[in-house]
Amino acid sequence: MGVAQLREEPVGDLGGAEDALARLTRLVAADLESCNRLIVERMHSPVALIPQLAAHIVAAGGKRLRPLLTLAAARLCGYEGARHVALAACVEFIHTATLLHDDVVDESALRRGRASANALFGNKPSVLVGDFLFARAFQLMVEDGSLEVLAVLSSAAATIAEGEVLQLVTQNDTATTEAQYLEVIEGKTAALFAAATRVGALVADRPAKEADALEAYGRNLGIAFQLVDDALDYSAEQERLGKTVGDDFREGKITLPVLLAFRHGSEAERGFWRRTLEERDQTDQDLAEAQALIARHGTLRATIDRAQQYGDAALAALRGFPPGEAREALAEVVRFCIERAR
Repeated sequence: MGVAQLREEPVGDLGGAEDALARLTRLVAADLESCNRLIVERMHSPVALIPQLAAHIVAAGGKRLRPLLTLAAARLCGYEGARHVALAACVEFIHTATLLHDDVVDESALRRGRASANALFGNKPSVLVGDFLFARAFQLMVEDGSLEVLAVLSSAAATIAEGEVLQLVTQNDTATTEAQYLEVIEGKTAALFAAATRVGALVADRPAKEADALEAYGRNLGIAFQLVDDALDYSAEQERLGKTVGDDFREGKITLPVLLAFRHGSEAERGFWRRTLEERDQTDQDLAEAQALIARHGTLRATIDRAQQYGDAALAALRGFPPGEAREALAEVVRFCIERAR
């Protein structure tokens, strides 16, 4: 089943992938506004550097996709209370904390085209404010009062850390397997997507079958999302649009487009990948050469095709829920995710 085939009745042309996310945002607009207010409130601290640095990364943009998923999942399950708002803020705090830590680990100077927090404020403040945001997330979990919710979100936080450490271990190693690569992205990306959607069912006190289905939706969406991101890092289309490309290459990250190009390449091509990714011996021309090798072996298309498979699995997980605005909006998010690379 394709990305746009879940509907049981036509809804008209949504005008592209960005409209899919806008539709989800409109669906939960009031809840998202409450969530944003809570995020600002909980970023406050008498230590002035904390809200200053936290506000910088929050203001750097991002589509609030993970908290949107929590809010929409709760809507899909018919929840009419307010717990999902605080838990959506919790999800965003976990995500933002990991971004702060990741940029320090990766020595990134930019975050979504703007100076990263570590570039502006330094590594130590970035790590410590990331810790502060994790602590705020756990405060929100405790305030919610559900041990089941606490178990899901705290487990996700631990899994994200494991995924990041595994990525560090496999970075610069062209012997990394596809299974190891998938384990990394399931940990560092998909775990929080899965937790974000599962808690939407938990606050609504829905049966385990529905919670499991929403978790499967989130996990598969998260894997698809990361696969597309990894493909876009080598995309000439991204470059044409003025967006940053080659960050993963410069950092020596082993992603699926590289794994496939390495597998199908000649010995000379494999030598190129070993030099540039393992030895980190790169020239100004090497990114273009990497893009050429990836194009030669069609590994961007293969990566997007793999993302499509996970997208289809995410859609299949929604089938047990009744048709309606919430289910349709969640289905369209899958389309948004994959069509970023079309």
